[in-house]
Amino acid sequence: MSKKVLIVTGDAVEALEIYYPYYRLLEEGFDVTIAAPKKKKLHTVVHDFADWDTFVEKPGYLIDAHASFAEIDPTQYDALIIPGGRAPEYIRLDENLPKIVRHFFEANKPVAAICHASLVLETLPDVMKGRSMTAYIACKPGVEAIGANYVSEPTHVDNNFVSAHAWPDLPAFMREFIKLLTK
Repeated sequence: MSKKVLIVTGDAVEALEIYYPYYRLLEEGFDVTIAAPKKKKLHTVVHDFADWDTFVEKPGYLIDAHASFAEIDPTQYDALIIPGGRAPEYIRLDENLPKIVRHFFEANKPVAAICHASLVLETLPDVMKGRSMTAYIACKPGVEAIGANYVSEPTHVDNNFVSAHAWPDLPAFMREFIKLLTK
């Protein structure tokens, strides 16, 4: 039986940060579910690093959310991925999401968070306190405010938890996540 991976996201997820992990996991033969606040077609966004002081955002592709957060039983999954983009800003407000994310940390299952996914983790300061992680540099104050240690390397592994700065770090991010998932 193949391992089951849950990806939690919503509208305005960064396109590469959902598509790359989703297809990479399918390629490896894992069973992957994308969950969002509502089961629907999600709008992705493309973040690029032009000559601005921050990233620019453009509309991306659509991708289906297979289930709503309310429908998810996290005990049925072996691992969790939280992509970035702007989705974490609002999905963290869904009452079901913190319970889902907490399960993976408490059960010591593999968890991966990239870029702005750290905003979701801000809802669980007791879980994140003392952990080390990386995230998009603009998220550093939030990471430190919840008592986690911000690491400046592009991809970081802390026990069952993989984190990365942004979509350019996806190859190392997924390599480390799949290592955790297959041990």
